[in-house]
Amino acid sequence: MTTGTPARRNWLPVAIVAGALAVLFFFNPSEHGFFPPCLFHELTGWNCPGCGATRAAHALLHGRLAEAWRDNALLVAALPRLAGFAVFRRRGRAAWVFRPAGLWILSGVLVVFMVVRNLPTGVWLSPP
Repeated sequence: MTTGTPARRNWLPVAIVAGALAVLFFFNPSEHGFFPPCLFHELTGWNCPGCGATRAAHALLHGRLAEAWRDNALLVAALPRLAGFAVFRRRGRAAWVFRPAGLWILSGVLVVFMVVRNLPTGVWLSPP
């Protein structure tokens, strides 16, 4: 059973992302409470690697790079790489991050970022 033509199925993720970005553009996460809070932060009081990413994405959509960097530097630094992965996947080539070594590297970067942003010396990496 198929749910549509292959071309239509390929546009579904694009439509979902575009809709999410539109909501994020028009509604500031700092002012509207319908965005979900970080469960890890709620339970531990620590900032996870994704804490501040919603606010950073909102700031990026409005062209405020410095504010986005303050909210989540890892997201801002990783966006060009993520765009490259999307292009490689679209062209049919597997990106290195989807291989086991790439996943270990990615996991290591996320853990190091989380630990550093929760240390007193890395407080500048924590969202305000």
